[in-house]
Amino acid sequence: MRLGAHMSVSDGKYMAFHRGRELKCESIQVFIRNVRSWSTKPLDQKDIDEFLKTKDDFKNEIWPVISHNSYLINLASIDSEKLEKSYNAMLDELQKATQLGIEYENMHPGVIPVKDKEKISKQEAFVQIATQLNKLMDDTKGSKVKILLETTAGQGKGLGNKFHHFETIINKIKDKSRIGICFDTAHSFAAGYDFTTKKKYTEMWNDFNDTIGLKYLFAFHLNDTEKELGSRVDRHTHIGHGKIGKEPFGFFLNDDRFTDTPGILETPKGEDLKEDKMNLKTLRDLIKP
Repeated sequence: MRLGAHMSVSDGKYMAFHRGRELKCESIQVFIRNVRSWSTKPLDQKDIDEFLKTKDDFKNEIWPVISHNSYLINLASIDSEKLEKSYNAMLDELQKATQLGIEYENMHPGVIPVKDKEKISKQEAFVQIATQLNKLMDDTKGSKVKILLETTAGQGKGLGNKFHHFETIINKIKDKSRIGICFDTAHSFAAGYDFTTKKKYTEMWNDFNDTIGLKYLFAFHLNDTEKELGSRVDRHTHIGHGKIGKEPFGFFLNDDRFTDTPGILETPKGEDLKEDKMNLKTLRDLIKP
């Protein structure tokens, strides 16, 4: 697995690579726009050029790069204004990722909203998400950016906590070469997927392959969780400090199927990156020679 972490883009997006190098990252994840605001500025050409040059300089060291989309985006919204804002924000994400030569754009599938007495069923939500994704792909034809749908804890009315949710969405995607899955360990554990023994780990991937297909798995978020199996609560914590424990991460890291798959930390950290260093060391120590 190509281990890495979510890196800050302060002082220039290209700096994410230099911060990644400090941690000996083999892959990184970044934000490429303001993730807590609808409004965003176009990328400065200087920023684009610096990022592309640095990405090329690091091409044998740090790859691939994942962009994580805005937390505000919800393609399952039944509010026409919010849905339009979500669509436009996601389109902006994809256009910026394309400009920067980023391989993957990660997103949560969506959340079923409740507005007054209006409701949307899960099936209707999946259809709407797929419809929006198809439009986004049509509007970014020629882009090589692959959209990764992230497994979620299913907190509240969140979608994506069951494998069959992704099967339903992917089945409705026209250009399947531009869709994939990012498996978040903390989220999936909280959603009820137990991989804490080798037997359970194997059974989970058999289920994943039968339901979605391993060919759609392109990335991992490697996080431990403060919450119990099946809690459906999203609370990341350091590797080995939570309810998953340290050893199960070794199953992922030593799985030959995932040798070139990025595994990104999203654990709590400060500006000095010491927590990332700690977590990456913990993970690397689990890799068998």
